[in-house]
Amino acid sequence: MAENPMLKFVSTPRAMPDKRGAEDRKDDFHEIYREFAADRAAEQAARCSQCGVPYCQTHCPLHNNIPDWLRLTAEGRLQEAYEISQATNTFPEICGRICPQDRLCEGNCVIEQSGHGTVTIGAVEKYITDTAFENGWVPAIAPRTERPESVGIIGAGPGGLAAADALRRAGVQVTVYDRYDRAGGLLSYGIPGFKLEKEIVERRNIQLEEGGVTFRLNCEVGRDITFAEIREAHDAVIVATGVYKSRELDTPGADADGVVKAIDYLTVSSKKYFGDDVPEFDDGSLNADGKRVVVIGGGDTAMDCVRTAIRQGATSVKCLYRRDRANMPGSQREVQNAEEEGVEFVWLTLPGGFEAEGLRDPEVGQIGPEGQGSGIRPGPVSGVRVQKMKLGEPDATGRQTPEVIEGADYVEKADLVIKALGFEPEELPTLWEQPELEVTRWGTIKADFRTHETALPGVYAVGDIVRGASLVVWAIRDGREAADAIVERLAAESAAQAGVAAE
Repeated sequence: MAENPMLKFVSTPRAMPDKRGAEDRKDDFHEIYREFAADRAAEQAARCSQCGVPYCQTHCPLHNNIPDWLRLTAEGRLQEAYEISQATNTFPEICGRICPQDRLCEGNCVIEQSGHGTVTIGAVEKYITDTAFENGWVPAIAPRTERPESVGIIGAGPGGLAAADALRRAGVQVTVYDRYDRAGGLLSYGIPGFKLEKEIVERRNIQLEEGGVTFRLNCEVGRDITFAEIREAHDAVIVATGVYKSRELDTPGADADGVVKAIDYLTVSSKKYFGDDVPEFDDGSLNADGKRVVVIGGGDTAMDCVRTAIRQGATSVKCLYRRDRANMPGSQREVQNAEEEGVEFVWLTLPGGFEAEGLRDPEVGQIGPEGQGSGIRPGPVSGVRVQKMKLGEPDATGRQTPEVIEGADYVEKADLVIKALGFEPEELPTLWEQPELEVTRWGTIKADFRTHETALPGVYAVGDIVRGASLVVWAIRDGREAADAIVERLAAESAAQAGVAAE
């Protein structure tokens, strides 16, 4: 009787791929985890208990067939494992790198609940697809038949690209419009290379372009082309713009030089990574080299900022967060990586204002967040006025509400302050002159939760512009679902037209 290749979790401990040492990795933007070797990947995949009801699959937004491709990996059948993985996930090698597995698949692994340590699902997922690319197992996008209908996609982020992939495989003609000079959205410009090397994103962009997707880059809707023109040119439109409007601080000195938005800081860093000419980096405005850096926020964007600042050569990097470590929304794995690299977390703190030249000038008076009351913009930032907090009673979500400790303020010296406070949607109905495009009270687009169609016929919306700031994996799911709904609709319309012609 052949030995069961699975159920090794009792005898084999959990193991992640080797991680580069902090001193080695903090000087570059290469990914910090090394690749699994074939035997290590098979060994870790063999720890899967092959649950009858796999919670890992249930809690994955894409409902990936995780137990199936883990078993195939354990058996050395990697090409089949890739085919199963790719069947439900457009970009498994990206999700394997950046998904918060500790909150999704791995966090709900049955053997984790039993105390044996979760299967390293994300690392195996990444390994499978990287191996598939290396061995030429990833086929080109080649529809069996071409369809005459076309779809315009606004936004080349993960949701838009996932939709483009699915539509092209169905033979639909696809044009993607994006304001940036590269496709990828936050995959290219928002997530640093040490979490997702840009060659991985470029590889998928090339695959899409070679598969027939047309990209119109440096094309901003409302400036270079109108939304009405896009609707007129296509049989359907998908809005996948994401949310890029940064939340602001309404505190004195918030417009001082050196107080910057996280998205601006990360975008400039990524452009430099690509080798672009970036004046804002070269002149020091969005460069942490030699500076005392303070990052405000506790999400994954804040983690990206603190770790980027370390790599740029900051003299010190501190992260202010109004709650404690246990209540931090960012990945605990990212917090640990940041601490290893030299980031200091200052828990239970809230910015109450900023120190900057001109703010305390008795002849000028106190300058407000937008320089109101004086007409004079503050000079370079020199510090953050920090209010110490304590956790009070739980709010409606069950999380304890931070409360200010009176009289415990102090100044944290800083030469660069990065605001990583989250993102909000832009006012698309106004920007695009489309008042009929319905939005929620949060400004996100209203869309059917199954088809993703909006109040405008033939217009669909996916990803963060519907959900608010969320995960890449949810955007991929939305893009695939919207593409399926569009193909179904186009097929029904074609059948109806054929029936009329036959009569």
